[in-house]
Amino acid sequence: MFWNLIDAAPRRMLALLAAVCVAMLGFGLYLQYGVGLTPCPMCIVQRYALILVAVCAGVASARGQKGWIFVWAALGLLAAGFGAFVAARQSWLQWYPPEVVSCGRDFYGMIENYPLSRALPMIFRGSGDCTAVDWTLLGGSLANWAFVGFVGLGVALLAVLVRVGRWRVGRR
Repeated sequence: MFWNLIDAAPRRMLALLAAVCVAMLGFGLYLQYGVGLTPCPMCIVQRYALILVAVCAGVASARGQKGWIFVWAALGLLAAGFGAFVAARQSWLQWYPPEVVSCGRDFYGMIENYPLSRALPMIFRGSGDCTAVDWTLLGGSLANWAFVGFVGLGVALLAVLVRVGRWRVGRR
């Protein structure tokens, strides 16, 4: 079924991947604003990687040209790989925390000690502790599940690349 979806409609598969990324971002925002979890700098970087995957998958699904799909899916695969790397690094830090944690400052400390022009970029870096496990599902932390999500997105994008690459070779 998975291969049939890619063969029959690669653009729909890419649009589905973009929607999955948006849903993952929405869940992260729910955990931040609804539950009250503070994202750490690595969480913010993973969000940026997820946004890149969503944009690349969305742009790839916008046009039906195989070369267009191939290039943008490849860029999305690179972004998914980067996100998986950051999530794996955060998972490693959670399993083997260092003695000195230096993931960032708190929001009010930044505003009080720095001018607004320096404090704003710091806010977007996050302020939580990268080694803290504040939320779990089935024994896995948020970083563990982010890694699984990025790997799943990467496998799906790789499958699209393989199928689109096969089409490109077959049509020459």
